[in-house]
Amino acid sequence: MKVAVMGAGAVGSYFGGMLARAGHDVVLITRAQHVEAIAKDGLRMQTTSFDEQVPVQASAEASAVQGAQVVLFCVKSTDTETAGELMRPHLAPDALILTLQNGVDNAVRLRRALPRHAIAAAVVYVATEMAGPGHVLHHGRGDLVIEPAGGSEAAAKALIAAGVPTEISDNVRGALWSKLILNCAYNAVSAITQLPYGKTVDGEGVRDLMGDVVAECLAVAKAEGVQVAGDVHAAVDKLAASMPNQFSSTAQDLARGKRSEIDYLNGLIVTRGKALGITTPANRVLWALVKLLESKSL
Repeated sequence: MKVAVMGAGAVGSYFGGMLARAGHDVVLITRAQHVEAIAKDGLRMQTTSFDEQVPVQASAEASAVQGAQVVLFCVKSTDTETAGELMRPHLAPDALILTLQNGVDNAVRLRRALPRHAIAAAVVYVATEMAGPGHVLHHGRGDLVIEPAGGSEAAAKALIAAGVPTEISDNVRGALWSKLILNCAYNAVSAITQLPYGKTVDGEGVRDLMGDVVAECLAVAKAEGVQVAGDVHAAVDKLAASMPNQFSSTAQDLARGKRSEIDYLNGLIVTRGKALGITTPANRVLWALVKLLESKSL
């Protein structure tokens, strides 16, 4: 299978690398420093089960999606429309685009930019980071839940065969909201403190704060008519234990002086809550503090 990864940061490099390691024709579309390192030595995948240099193509140009049967769309939520427009002239008509992003509305937004293409939302459960140019460091998990679309079954089979646990679900919206709530509970706290999940939950009052965040999120989801998948309270309790050393993506963005996705996490709950007449003070405080920290480096 010919696969392109648009926005191959930590998440895209991990899943693209897994497919390349299984023998698929993969190109990672990423920043120049990563392209140079990968061209020289391949992608270093340092995972919980192996540490290898994986041969894979890399490019800094969106045109590299040309001919791909599957595009793993991994850009930041802030860049969804822009990246979609950059890809549009080069996409194969029958390409399947899987959105492997934080937030709950990226697939909807991308369909507006690419109305003629098959787009499927995916929920991502993986703990990764870029440890250096061309070097992805994997801390745990690595599974996907994707929605049905043209080509979803073939993509799921390829991912499973490559060692990526993948399921197709009719309630991806509910699963995306479940993941959103996890992100709302953890991401901002990890970002503000610059601490990993395991240490944040040990802070005085932090678990109660997370409980308030979750309650607000569930109230907004209910008003939106979303059937949130699984037991969110249990998932929040378990996350720190399953990924104790993981820093949130928001924490990693702030540490690098980059704009975060907080507007699409706690910020989305604040915005939708206001529209629906639901107060969201815990989410508002976390969102406002992360925005303030962003302003120091942008």
